[in-house]
Amino acid sequence: MGSAEDTGGETDAISGITAAEISESVRDLVERGTLVAGDRLPPVRTLAERLGVNRNTVLAAYRALVTARIATTGGRTGTTVLGPAATPDEGFTPGTALRDVGSGNPQAALLPDLSAALAAVQPAPVLYGESVIDPGLAEWATRWISEDQARPFRLSVTAGAVDAVERLLAQTLVHGDRVGLEDPCFLSSIQTARLAGYAPVAIPVDDEGMTPDGVRDALDAGVRAIVCTPRAHNPTGASITPARAAALREILAPHPHVLVIEDDHFSLLAPTPYASIIGPAHERWALVRSVSKFLGPDMRLAVTASDPVTAERLALRLSPGTMWVSHVMQQLAAILLRDQEVHGLIAEAGAHYAMRSRSFAALLSARGLDVRAESGLNVWVDVRDEAPAVSARLAERGWLVRPGSEFALEPGSAGGRHLRLTVHDLDDAALRRLADDVAASAGTAVEEEE
Repeated sequence: MGSAEDTGGETDAISGITAAEISESVRDLVERGTLVAGDRLPPVRTLAERLGVNRNTVLAAYRALVTARIATTGGRTGTTVLGPAATPDEGFTPGTALRDVGSGNPQAALLPDLSAALAAVQPAPVLYGESVIDPGLAEWATRWISEDQARPFRLSVTAGAVDAVERLLAQTLVHGDRVGLEDPCFLSSIQTARLAGYAPVAIPVDDEGMTPDGVRDALDAGVRAIVCTPRAHNPTGASITPARAAALREILAPHPHVLVIEDDHFSLLAPTPYASIIGPAHERWALVRSVSKFLGPDMRLAVTASDPVTAERLALRLSPGTMWVSHVMQQLAAILLRDQEVHGLIAEAGAHYAMRSRSFAALLSARGLDVRAESGLNVWVDVRDEAPAVSARLAERGWLVRPGSEFALEPGSAGGRHLRLTVHDLDDAALRRLADDVAASAGTAVEEEE
């Protein structure tokens, strides 16, 4: 392991007089291979003196590097360059012989057949400058959202919920701004914040959703936006209760210009009603509802309702001259969403996911493990041990699982000893075998508490 302080060349190579210039200089050195994983950056005082800048300037530069996952801070070891790390992502893991119960996917057999709907699509040329929203989809989505958000809103269409959240944050935040995220957190939200250079502020999640103390602390820390999952929180499955929503609206009331984004990804599948943390007088807000969980992940489409100012800024990023969601895709979604048979299939799917999760939760409870299976496609299991270690033991038994540590926004959070398991497509025998193996792999922790 080298050091930018003692190897002679690297210290002199870092340049800049502003925090942005210094952090960009280090990024360039990392990209060119001058600095590699494990190399220590100069102490703050040393680099500040050489560059002739204030120590706070170097501190800000190093914080930006840590936020972007280019470096890490480790107490006495100082600030160290990180190597390229595998980025956890949703979906099946390719090339594995293990039974994958960590994918987070919906069940293919419970997704609607697109053939008939595709035959009903009547595509016509759409040119630059024309409306970016299909009228049929706009009509249906406006009625749908109006049932839950009675206040005036403007509708936008994006290429899925992740696309919507990225664009909503980008029209509000700049590099270094703080954003409140749930902890544990949806993988895409973590990556969105880090890649854009935002500073994530962890808001703990309990059985009723985001905690009041967590939201209050995030606001005190100066967040300019908060991303919240009102139902079927990924990974825990928690849904915000009406009482918790009311408490959070009260906490948010003195901060009407903090952008509140609700990612209601499970919407039509959710067994619980929608409870919003967006107060009636809140100025900056957005409700995002994608179709990927009930029409299929390949249907890259989400509808977003938001206040006029947020919508106008979002529209600039979805303008007819740059990027919009294909009208063919929008027509297909509208045809499916107006079909009562499709809604029947969605209801059947929601009931199936809930039933299989409850069945698995009962099996684990009988084996002495605590499990949360409230809503969503997954169950959240407390294995009373380090999640990566339990994951390795389960791999030896033929299972590929998702350790909760991958969803942890901060080291030491609750995700560190949890697994997120996707079990709704397992038959009864496989459910029992998985429950046995999870209990055995959790080690002596279960035995000691029984």
